[in-house]
Amino acid sequence: MTIVRLPLFPLNSVLFPGLVLPLNVFEERYRAMMRDLLKTPEEEPRRFAVVAIRDGHEVAPSAPGMPDPTALPDRGPAAGFGDDPLKSFHGTACVADAATVRERADGTFEVLATGTTRVRLLSVDSSGPFLTAELEELPEAPGDEAGALAEGVLRAFRQYQKRLAGARERSLATGADLPDDPSVVSYLVAAAMMLDTPTKQRLLQAPDTASRLRDELTLLRTETAILRNLPSLPAAELTRGPTSLN
Repeated sequence: MTIVRLPLFPLNSVLFPGLVLPLNVFEERYRAMMRDLLKTPEEEPRRFAVVAIRDGHEVAPSAPGMPDPTALPDRGPAAGFGDDPLKSFHGTACVADAATVRERADGTFEVLATGTTRVRLLSVDSSGPFLTAELEELPEAPGDEAGALAEGVLRAFRQYQKRLAGARERSLATGADLPDDPSVVSYLVAAAMMLDTPTKQRLLQAPDTASRLRDELTLLRTETAILRNLPSLPAAELTRGPTSLN
């Protein structure tokens, strides 16, 4: 297995391979990370790892009352993540390739990145200006009957989309072509469904594509049935996660 060391960006959400992640970076530790990434030549990938937070705060308290009224200021690369940051994060993360890193006049950054590869966290280092992690790349095995499962998931996902559009009182956009590759299908559906972070994390760390697709098929059927009785739901884009206010 390939082991790499990359900057670590914790979020209250899950990034999947192939999905786009916009970031609004304003905390100093992550601004330092972006300044470091900008030192990488443009022809080389500007990579960092995105990990979902298990126990901790995405934005560390910067002053009394921000964001917790009772919290005291907490600074440093591991602020908000306790004495052992590794325990605050889920064990499977996703490498992100930053296509755009744009510094604003006030020193904050606008970043647009894309998930590429799943990785397992081996260790977290908080000795520098930002967190870094030792990561082991995780292969994506197809598993048994991934192709047939992907077809079933796509059918169920279209029904889910229709129910979701009805619950939001919006017309269903049918212009976008859905992929054929089972692994791409599994990640796209995992990102597009209205699921909580632990469930999305479970899908990310599935042992193979077929296992992820089986889980998604069950979830899609359950969520579609629930949608029949819901008056409305928030909107969600298919290939883009929410902008993180970091």
